[in-house]
Amino acid sequence: MTDFRPSGTQWTLTYGAQTATVVEVGGGLRDYAVDGNEILDGYAEDELCPAGAGQVLMPWPNRIRDGHYRFGGSAHQLPLSEVALHNAIHGLVRWLPWQVVDRSDAAITVECGLEPQVGYPWRLSLRVAYTLGEDGLTVTHSAVNRSADPAPFGVGTHPYLRVPGAAIDDLTLTVPARTRLLVDGRMLPIGAAKVAGGEFDFTEPRRLGALELDTAFGDLVRDEAGGSAVSLVAPDGRAVEVWADEKFHWWQLFTAHTLTGERHRRAIAVEPMTCPPDAMRSGRDLIELAPGETWTGTWGIRHRLGA
Repeated sequence: MTDFRPSGTQWTLTYGAQTATVVEVGGGLRDYAVDGNEILDGYAEDELCPAGAGQVLMPWPNRIRDGHYRFGGSAHQLPLSEVALHNAIHGLVRWLPWQVVDRSDAAITVECGLEPQVGYPWRLSLRVAYTLGEDGLTVTHSAVNRSADPAPFGVGTHPYLRVPGAAIDDLTLTVPARTRLLVDGRMLPIGAAKVAGGEFDFTEPRRLGALELDTAFGDLVRDEAGGSAVSLVAPDGRAVEVWADEKFHWWQLFTAHTLTGERHRRAIAVEPMTCPPDAMRSGRDLIELAPGETWTGTWGIRHRLGA
């Protein structure tokens, strides 16, 4: 039977009071809730995915200036998927179909084959595994280079987070990063600045207030295992945390202030990224996958919402 929903087939995961929905189109996360309380600011079954909500960003996150880059001595030109700013944005798999390769009540692994194309002439096998458990939601990305030549590669993801019932202005935010990127009018990096002591310094927990963020944070303060985490805490102590392992070197935070309607400043996109914006051009933290090489990286969402 044909599935006419914009995001295709829906796969629901359950574990205790937790539920999550993974979708066929883009292989992304449409919703995530605990006891019926939505942690993810997702979207409806009959809605086209808005503003990148829950999407998987491969083989690069964020933007590439003019969609043009050089790799391995050759120039490549990608389609300008962000036409207004003349950029290529958020990779090539957000609207492709993904297939199930493994599934249980609390876990699912989906796969997408990225074929060589104009602007990205490499073949990749991509997988994302979603698992619900005692520690919340865990997401593992993997990529295999099926090409004869090294491939440039990066990963990001785009969940919009909220603490149910709390306005984002009232949240206490922690971002374990010592620097932020400075950007031009096209949201592309033109430099970096230390955050210490300034309005973008969230290395210690601080109320967000009216601050607007569409900002990449780097030079991370890491835990003993090499990972890092961004936390959102409501005034009553309820909290949501997004964590990422040592493979992720950047956090992008977006306060949804440019979105319109009900989604305006309703949630914060907390986006773990392996590399910064425009990494295909700068090479900064860009992964070079050798032929046959497999890359894996893991992030997740924890919550403290109990009474």
